[in-house]
Amino acid sequence: MNSKSSAFQTVFTKIEQITKATCSLRARGVMNEEMAIIDGRPAQVVKIQKDLVTLQVFPGTQGIATDVDVIFLGEPPTLRVGADLAGRFLNAYGQPLDGGPELEGKKVPIGGPSVNPVRRKQPSELISTGIAGIDLNNTLVTGQKIPFFADPDQPFNQVMAMVALRAGADRIILGGMGLSNDDYLFFRRTFEDAGILEKITCFINTTDDSPAERLLVPDMVLAAAEYFAVEKKEKVLVLLTDMTLFCDALSIISNRMDQIPSKDSMPGALYSDLAKIYEKAVQFEQGSITIIAVTTLSGGDITHAIPDNTGYITEGQLFLRRNTDISRVIVDPFRSLSRLKQLVIGKRSREDHPQVMNAGVRLYADAAYAKTKQENGFDLSDYDERTLKFAAEYARELLAIDVNIEMDKMLDTAWGLFGKYFRKEEVGIKDELVKKYWPKQADEKDTHGKD
Repeated sequence: MNSKSSAFQTVFTKIEQITKATCSLRARGVMNEEMAIIDGRPAQVVKIQKDLVTLQVFPGTQGIATDVDVIFLGEPPTLRVGADLAGRFLNAYGQPLDGGPELEGKKVPIGGPSVNPVRRKQPSELISTGIAGIDLNNTLVTGQKIPFFADPDQPFNQVMAMVALRAGADRIILGGMGLSNDDYLFFRRTFEDAGILEKITCFINTTDDSPAERLLVPDMVLAAAEYFAVEKKEKVLVLLTDMTLFCDALSIISNRMDQIPSKDSMPGALYSDLAKIYEKAVQFEQGSITIIAVTTLSGGDITHAIPDNTGYITEGQLFLRRNTDISRVIVDPFRSLSRLKQLVIGKRSREDHPQVMNAGVRLYADAAYAKTKQENGFDLSDYDERTLKFAAEYARELLAIDVNIEMDKMLDTAWGLFGKYFRKEEVGIKDELVKKYWPKQADEKDTHGKD
């Protein structure tokens, strides 16, 4: 164990083993997850066996010699939190990407434990996204954790940007992992052009950066989210994209450390690694953290270890799919589910919300059945024909991801479609709600042969 003292720091100078991702050396007085600098490169302690310390080198170990300086910093990764987080674009270490000054403020460790259950409150506030396919059928609640499942070729980053622009939140914190430079510039340009930078903070890892650095991004994001939620009592919405690339980075690191992989080449600790992130979602007495995260699917495989483990942790899922009838991407009403929506629909939204939601999805399902009949050469009834017309318009007006209307307008639009294509008794909504909300023009004329 070679060491020397320099400016009150102990500097080690003898590395015993180097792999593609890690360096190992003999050292004492080191703690797990402590940060270090190896030959000027940031690293983190990932394993301690007696006095043998293994460090993960974030930029990689290529070119590192066995006699370089290794300086332990005496603390885990930290973020400086304060008012100047607002409107900033930062890298995985919390350093400026936007040409602005270095962050000031209180230094806090990242990656700490989730909130004590005693401090958690029952989620009870609706958080709108401005996207009808979510707010109408899969309403989100503050303190919820939910993923977007999407194929890699779907515009999930555009959806995340739309959510950021429209969400009913005090603060938006975006974590981008493995973003292309085009996607990074898209987010930056979109937020700047919309004039909402003051409510947004972004931590970005691009494809030009080391994959290992992606592992810091969610913890950086959540440290910032906890500052705004706890100290500023704000309603914070965390957006993470793409969690599949985060998990791929976990796999790369574990493989380079010669750990035995589990299902689909993922590390055995995948569930714990994901839960550590998602369980940071919380509702306080004042302030909250809500997490929406993109998980891209490989060939639509929902059984892959990443979406499979994610589904056990989160409270529902949102599916994106392309609707070929209208040539637009929609939030799939059949495969999407918000498990907490019952806490707010009809309570924090209009009284007719639950009935309208159920009626719309049921009629859309009837249209799917009619389409199957049509494809198999069966004759369609008048009701079948009307459901098909309804489904196309329902998808175009309420399920498409680019529909941006307020909640009451969503409900009124659904009532308009019910009245346009169906009789009152076909919709299956309570009489008192039908009397109050059924569109007057639907009573005044015979539409599409309903009457």
